[in-house]
Amino acid sequence: MSLKVETMTPLIQVFDMPTAVAFYRDLLGFTVVNRSQPGDGDEFDWGLLRLDGALLMINTAYERDSRPPAPDPARQAAHDDTALFFSCPDVDAAFAYLREKGVDVKPPTIAPYGMKQLYVKDPDGYVLCFQWPAA
Repeated sequence: MSLKVETMTPLIQVFDMPTAVAFYRDLLGFTVVNRSQPGDGDEFDWGLLRLDGALLMINTAYERDSRPPAPDPARQAAHDDTALFFSCPDVDAAFAYLREKGVDVKPPTIAPYGMKQLYVKDPDGYVLCFQWPAA
């Protein structure tokens, strides 16, 4: 017998919570559905975000009183090893939307295994891929 699961929610570490919230909520359209501190502001240490059926947790990489003035380049370079793949039925519309919002993004491509894919990086250097089987 195997485990039964219904969803999976990744947790990523972010340098600056308001910047991450602005990207995921204000640009991509996620909703903040839960947070570690009550209220409506963007200063919290942990948050649960939702966009349609996708869930994502974001957590501050540093406590507010011990956060350095800039991200540690070595730590942020490791983010290149993390990619979040989203099922996106209209990759071309996602491309047009992101371009309209001023995001510097390259047109979608078709991977050798038949997925139409659009890649973008978030403010912390995590790779996001919006993909759907090519027609």
